[in-house]
Amino acid sequence: MHDILNKKCKSSGEVQEMKYPSCPNPVSCALSVNFDQWPLLVTGQPELRLACWEEKEAVVRGASELEEEGESVQMEQKGEDGEEVGPSALGVLKAVWHKESCETMPYMNRTFPDNVKFRKTADPCLQHALYNVLVAYGHHNKAVGYCQGMNFIAGYLILITKNEEESFWLLDALIGRILPDYYSPAMLGLKTDQEVLGELVKMKVPAVAELMERHGVMWTLVVSRWFICLFIDILPVETVLRIWDCLFYEGSKIIFRVALTLIKQHQAFILEATNFPDICEKFKQITKGTFVTECHSFMQKIFTDPGSLSMATINKLRETCREKLLSQG
Repeated sequence: MHDILNKKCKSSGEVQEMKYPSCPNPVSCALSVNFDQWPLLVTGQPELRLACWEEKEAVVRGASELEEEGESVQMEQKGEDGEEVGPSALGVLKAVWHKESCETMPYMNRTFPDNVKFRKTADPCLQHALYNVLVAYGHHNKAVGYCQGMNFIAGYLILITKNEEESFWLLDALIGRILPDYYSPAMLGLKTDQEVLGELVKMKVPAVAELMERHGVMWTLVVSRWFICLFIDILPVETVLRIWDCLFYEGSKIIFRVALTLIKQHQAFILEATNFPDICEKFKQITKGTFVTECHSFMQKIFTDPGSLSMATINKLRETCREKLLSQG
């Protein structure tokens, strides 16, 4: 598994040629992993991006140096007349680092514990890069800070790009643009999309939807990890990388295509379930086997099996499901 992640798939094509709308065969474009091109999708002025990253890097580096040296930082700064004029820059730095490190540190050892690159004995140990990216992102996007699941997303990006800055901006693209509100404190976007999947299953695989309703199984119980971790540790690595390739180019509807394909392909198997625990176990089993390990044929299936699936339909369902969740408090 780790050998696959450590091999970059080189691509000589320009990013414009990779976008599916201009690709003569969208399915064939989805069959090869093009993560060398992912950083090119981050929009904005390069100078601004660089300046912003350098600021975050300085926060992480400066705070770490302060901690290592054990330097005491005065939180209040004195003016010429001896009056307190507010927090010092170092004090703010220390406070930011302390808050965000407390949130992120517990998750360091839980991120890919079996991966040699994330072991503390590794040189370099990717836990350090992961820590830097997560703390920097928490400083960059204070509305999100740190949320469960972000460590796996950032960890995958670091394994793929081997670059903290590129991983930072790809994480920002995912959390801020492609999957808004997935990792916010309330996780409203995540909850909404799980409900949207339920509505799509009603439309495209009604027998499974009826089974779920009959046994009172909420969708969040069986698919929450699919959405939170974007199929990391759910599907094989090679398949996940191809899904992510499509995610960066096509947007969030790819998650629904993958989920619907898994459910539709295993409809008969799921319908064998006779009770609540059995249904949950069936959903664990459908993410295993040759269907998902054969990534080329799997990627072809996600563009054919669910049928038509427009963003207009998804967005309309999102509005309805979001209103329903908000009304429930």
